[in-house]
Amino acid sequence: MEEKDKALMALWIDKDEELKRAVKEHQSLERKLEEFNQRPYLTTEETMEKKHIQKLKLAEKDKIMAILAKYR
Repeated sequence: MEEKDKALMALWIDKDEELKRAVKEHQSLERKLEEFNQRPYLTTEETMEKKHIQKLKLAEKDKIMAILAKYR
């Protein structure tokens, strides 16, 4: 995310509940991915779960960017 987007997000996060929820969800998914990345080996099921989380995280980022677009 670019610096200007981070600044815009910081400006609006307390005023826009949808943005706040999307950012919190994105951060939560990031933490879950970090847990998977700390493991030296993933089972097939864990690999599938990691890919699913990555897709959800990307969808949340898209939501964040769409919300920020209306404030530009």
